[in-house]
Amino acid sequence: MKTHPRCAPCLLSRVQFEAQLSTNDLKLQKKVVLAGIEVLRKYMVDGAPATGLSTRIHREAYRILGDIDPYSDKKKESNVAAMKLLPLAREFVSEKDSFRRAVLVSIIGNSFDFGVLGFDADKATAKDAMQKQIEHGLDVDDSDKIKTMLSNVIYLADNCGEIVFDMLLFEQIIKLGGKITLVVRGEPILNDVTMKETLELGIDKMVYRVLTTGSNAIGLCLQEAPPELVDALGNASLIISKGMANYETMSEYNFRPIAYLLKTKCESVAEAMGLKRDMNVARVEE
Repeated sequence: MKTHPRCAPCLLSRVQFEAQLSTNDLKLQKKVVLAGIEVLRKYMVDGAPATGLSTRIHREAYRILGDIDPYSDKKKESNVAAMKLLPLAREFVSEKDSFRRAVLVSIIGNSFDFGVLGFDADKATAKDAMQKQIEHGLDVDDSDKIKTMLSNVIYLADNCGEIVFDMLLFEQIIKLGGKITLVVRGEPILNDVTMKETLELGIDKMVYRVLTTGSNAIGLCLQEAPPELVDALGNASLIISKGMANYETMSEYNFRPIAYLLKTKCESVAEAMGLKRDMNVARVEE
């Protein structure tokens, strides 16, 4: 996916937020925002991949802050919040049509920014929001096709919190005889899952193996990816790409077949997919 002018204010808002997470020094926060503006001025050109631009702006923010993981506390809060909602999600998945429901729950996990936007799983509003998403269902539903392609799955993970709900989909894939190679970020970036959170949650024991993207690039940067991962992508029976950042990256590559599981929270992503905003999407591209 290519950059759109509306990406600029979104990216600046995000770097300001992570600066605020990292420091109370207003001068340093301002320095981060001004550096972000400079990155946009230099690298926001027509045809530029969206994730290349976002990687540059966040790496510059982290460099100025001297902080390799501003979201560290938020990531922990995200997983705790998601775990509180997991029983509700598990009950829903176990009732019937378990694979399709696990796909939906995984996408619902993508719709919440656990711990980042003041999300509080102890409040009734959190369960109400989840129930509303369950009732909404899938707007694009290729889950039956996904179900036939599970022999050798490469699963590109997205955020903390969200990964807790992905575990229910892992269980369903394994029940159907599938093998999962989970791919997480090589280094901290935003609230994305890294090997650290994978081990803390015990997810490494659920799946066949865990690989990393090799760096803290937003999504997946092939130039920075380990050869083992590139080979695995080329030999997958199906790549499952979670979330918008992974879509923004993988839509630039030719790996197929690929299933995009995401909520179209961003108007630019929705437009690129030919969809509307706020849709629950499970789309296969072959």
